[in-house]
Amino acid sequence: MPHQAIPTPETEEKTSREIAAPWKVIVLNDPVNLMSYVVMVFRKVFGYGEQKATKHMREVHELGKSILWTGDREQAETYVYQLQRWRLQTVLERDD
Repeated sequence: MPHQAIPTPETEEKTSREIAAPWKVIVLNDPVNLMSYVVMVFRKVFGYGEQKATKHMREVHELGKSILWTGDREQAETYVYQLQRWRLQTVLERDD
C-alpha cells in the first residue's frame, strides 16, 4: 500500500495562498499578428476601449510583452485560454 502524505495545516495554507495570490495575464510579442488584430482581440476579450487596447498592443510591440490583467487564478486561466484561442502568445505568472 503506497504511503500518502497527509496534508498539514502548513501545506494547506501554502496551497490556498498560491491560489489566492494574484496572477498576471501576459501577452508576448510575435511576428505574426497584425497590430489591428491584437487591438481587436484585447477589446473583445477584456472589453477594453480603443485607447487602452492600443496602449497594451504598443507595449507588446515595443517592449516584447504587456501585462493585460491581474487577479484571481481561475479568471486569469480563463483569459489565457481565450487569448490563446485567438492565437496570441500568452503566459500566466504569479504576481509576487
